[in-house]
Amino acid sequence: MQIHFIAIGGSAMHNLALALEHKGYTITGSDDVIFEPSKSRLEAKELLPETFGWFPEKINKELDAVILGMHAKPDNPELLKAQELGITIYSYPEFLYEQSKNKTRVVIGGSHGKTTITSMILHVLNYHNRPVDYMVGAQLEGFDRMVHLTEENDFIVLEGDEYLSSPIDRRPKFHLYRPNIALLSGIAWDHINVFPTFDNYVEQFRIFVDSIVKGGSITYNEEDDEVRKVVEASENAIRKLPYRTPKYEVENGQTLLETPEGPMPIEVFGKHNLSNLAGAKWICQNMGVDEDDFYEAIATFKGASKRLEKIAESTKTVVYKDFAHSPSKVAATTRAAKEQYPNRKLIAFLELHTYSSLNPEFLKEYKGALDAADSAVVFYLPESVAIKKLAAVSPEQISSAFQRDDLEIHTDATTFKDFVFEQDYDNSVLLFMSSGNYGGLDLKEVKLKIES
Repeated sequence: MQIHFIAIGGSAMHNLALALEHKGYTITGSDDVIFEPSKSRLEAKELLPETFGWFPEKINKELDAVILGMHAKPDNPELLKAQELGITIYSYPEFLYEQSKNKTRVVIGGSHGKTTITSMILHVLNYHNRPVDYMVGAQLEGFDRMVHLTEENDFIVLEGDEYLSSPIDRRPKFHLYRPNIALLSGIAWDHINVFPTFDNYVEQFRIFVDSIVKGGSITYNEEDDEVRKVVEASENAIRKLPYRTPKYEVENGQTLLETPEGPMPIEVFGKHNLSNLAGAKWICQNMGVDEDDFYEAIATFKGASKRLEKIAESTKTVVYKDFAHSPSKVAATTRAAKEQYPNRKLIAFLELHTYSSLNPEFLKEYKGALDAADSAVVFYLPESVAIKKLAAVSPEQISSAFQRDDLEIHTDATTFKDFVFEQDYDNSVLLFMSSGNYGGLDLKEVKLKIES
């Protein structure tokens, strides 16, 4: 097949392009800007566009399909040409469904935890040499790509994102997968630029549960009130399988999971990660992995990229980075770090970077999110607020939202970097939380400072 990608450089899109190239398809693509690591990875497979920009002449009737990324606009010249020629146009999730409609689809949904749970499942299956197709939102140790598609594998494991499918398809991605086996980890309001009210956001998860194939199953976090209400209210003819956080304890910075064979040390930590582990265990069992084999494999799981990822350690200091940016994720991640290191000073650095986090109305959702930290620092760039065409946000508004009098707030990248490098980090845990890059802060330099 010949497939053309409009906006090939995105994290998800370039991984799908690599997966299809690996499958033997002929791939072309366009984009107006491509950053690392997408650029190098596409270049290595000779898929990097020769020139950045949009070129309608790349669209012709020889193409079997066009895949449209979210980065493109509805008036994209290549998209308009494809529509004019009547070429089949897929969104990213539509194409994944097309590739997996004859497989058993396992879809992991939820406002938080879905990347980690998907990663845990894939780690366990890979450990036991059980090949599956997959799509996950983070680079995993031992995996070449974030997307893998074959003709022969029976299962496909999909991370089910609730964000929009494409510029011309405003449905959430996870509405299009029609799972046979599904999981729902948690519901906490996010993406307010698309879902302006909490009920509108929750409705997307109701639709997800109702989209599960009849006779299928939903494994759900019964400790989350919204999840429980959504699942229990569904009249879909599916099996409903609740899970909850397993028993565990922390001893000298080591988390021990209670198992039928006794306490087992694991690499991940924090209540939310133990809850994720419980969900992953039930999904793996639904896929034919017995409990003992699950525990054997999960003991070696070190976490998904940017999810409580340890980036530096010395005898006096340990440093983690995490993708956490929404209020519920920030609170859970901060609590996890403090629980794991109760006798160390926890210094939390949070960047407000997304549309939701910089919205003055949404800011109040962060109340108490950094309470578990001994010292809390928030960084944001007023220029980012302006670029997103939002109302200006003042440091006073942020301090009021977090309800923390000692909150340190920085709005300049240079002074923030100076602040980071001037602190005394003896007997400390540093936790960097962001979906951005703190105005260009190089965490490799932080690692050098800590480990020198």
